Amino acid sequence: MRPFELMEHTADIGVRAFGSSEKEVFQNAAAGMFSLIVDPGLVRDVEGFSVKAEAEDHEGLLVAWLNELLYLQDSRDLLLKRFEIGRLGETTLEAMVFGEPVDPGRHKLMSDIKAATYHMLKLEHSSGGWTAEVIFDV
Repeated sequence: MRPFELMEHTADIGVRAFGSSEKEVFQNAAAGMFSLIVDPGLVRDVEGFSVKAEAEDHEGLLVAWLNELLYLQDSRDLLLKRFEIGRLGETTLEAMVFGEPVDPGRHKLMSDIKAATYHMLKLEHSSGGWTAEVIFDV
C-alpha cells in the first residue's frame, strides 16, 4: 500500500493518505503534507519533539494534528520527516515527531502551506484500510 498521493485542487493542494490503521493514516497524511514542503529525502530526523492535539471528533483531530505540525514547523523553523503517534484517543492525540532545523544550503522549500482545512475533508475506514483526504491552504 502506498502511503499517500497528491491531489489536484483548483486553487490549493491536497493529500490522499492511506494506512492499515487510523494511526498509520494520520502519520502518512503528515508525511504527505511535508513532502509538499520539501523533498523528504533531504531531511534528517535528528531531533524529536512531543506533539499533542485535541478536537471534538476524529476528522477534526486529523486537521488539528496537521495544523499543530505546521505550527511547530513555523515557530521553530523546522522540517519534519518521521511521525510516530503514541496515543490516538477519541478526541486527543499524542505523538513524537522527528526532523531538523531548516538548512537553506540543503533544503529547497517547495510550498508554503498555511493550514490544513476542513474543505472536502475525508477520513474513512473500509475493508481495505483507512483513507484520509485533506486540502491545504497555500
